[in-house]
Amino acid sequence: MNKHPESIEPADKQQITLRGPAELADALPYLMGFHPDDSVVMVALHGGRGRFGGRLRMGIPPSSKEWEPVAEQLARCLVSGSERRDSRPDAIVAFLCQDPAEGESANQVMQRLKPFAQRLRIACGALEVPVLEALCISGGRYWSYCCPDERCCPAEGNPLALPGTTVMAAAAAYAGIQMRGSLRDLEARLLPWDTPAAEEQERALDTAGAALVSRILDVRGRHQVAAETLALAQELIERLRRAPAAPPGEADIGDDRLIGPEEAAAVVLGLQDRETRDRAAEWMEGREAEGALRLWRVLARRCVGSYVEHSAAPLALAGWVSWSTGDEPGARVALGLALRADPDYTFAQLLHQACNEGLDPETLRRCLRGERGLRAAPRDGEGHGGGHAAREALPRRPRRRPVEAKGVKRRRTAREPSPQLRPDMSASRPTGPRPATLRADRARRRRGTRSGR
Repeated sequence: MNKHPESIEPADKQQITLRGPAELADALPYLMGFHPDDSVVMVALHGGRGRFGGRLRMGIPPSSKEWEPVAEQLARCLVSGSERRDSRPDAIVAFLCQDPAEGESANQVMQRLKPFAQRLRIACGALEVPVLEALCISGGRYWSYCCPDERCCPAEGNPLALPGTTVMAAAAAYAGIQMRGSLRDLEARLLPWDTPAAEEQERALDTAGAALVSRILDVRGRHQVAAETLALAQELIERLRRAPAAPPGEADIGDDRLIGPEEAAAVVLGLQDRETRDRAAEWMEGREAEGALRLWRVLARRCVGSYVEHSAAPLALAGWVSWSTGDEPGARVALGLALRADPDYTFAQLLHQACNEGLDPETLRRCLRGERGLRAAPRDGEGHGGGHAAREALPRRPRRRPVEAKGVKRRRTAREPSPQLRPDMSASRPTGPRPATLRADRARRRRGTRSGR
């Protein structure tokens, strides 16, 4: 086993120290904010004590032919991103997480992914940044690709620690942080319906689209549609906010029941207008934020059938509200799905880049508050700016085609792959228990399994 300490060191310089592959494997969900199933994750380490920096996640490419170019691009992305935000990494830790397919064992998964791990190590080494540890996590066990000693890293792997018994679990419990399940669980809350109700929703979208096309193409009609969309969205947000709290696990079902297919169709199509979407982005804090996030999730699930691409707008808004309210893992999941639905959706591209680069969302919030104030008290002959100031607050990115109103559905499937590699690259600060206050060794020595913030 490669015994080396890895430390999580937030801004207040208080630390949790992790020692060895077992604690690294257990810490991964807390570093990401969820269990990254079917993912390759790379974490930058800085300094002699291995301070955790930027994190990068991507789905494991299904074809082994893609592994070499993907490994090279992931390595470049992590190193260059770390240099922009912090400093060049001194080392990298890699994780390959994938549960066995039907008829496959966890050991077979480890063997199958071993060439991918080797390509990651070669790609990082070519940039003169060594991979200090590479772990495979599958079927409740972990393997080290870097340790040849079978006394500590046997061929059958080592079992993962029981939930709630490790340093990171203790620190998370002390900090009041709860894990939100796997990446698959988070995505399921945002994916289009795959139920008999989807047919009724698609018919409602067809009907609303036929009625809105002529109005959206007319300048005056477009403004009327925007006003109606925002008014209906506000009404739905208030309806969701007033509804009794549902038990955990049933909240999304309860929200879906509160919004009819015609109402959802009208708002989904109305949000395809860029300025309407920018106005809706102003509901990002305070009492409005919770209801808005619930509404955007409902609408993303209603973009069924041939309307999958339309989900980019509500998904991007869900990602923005999540980021604005401090839920960075949730933001990256939503924005990643928005780009899967429409890889050219500029609003999602900019938000994804800003979130990954660790920018402060307050800059964008301040712009949106200012535009809202200008509309409330407009000057003579001046407009509200249509969201231009807010977009200026985001990092610039080349735009391939304009994102305008979409009145007519476009044929696209949810499974269509993105033409670009779009890894999730986290900000340099950890997304797990922060700030952590006790080193693992001191915590074990003095307080057993308890650790602090």
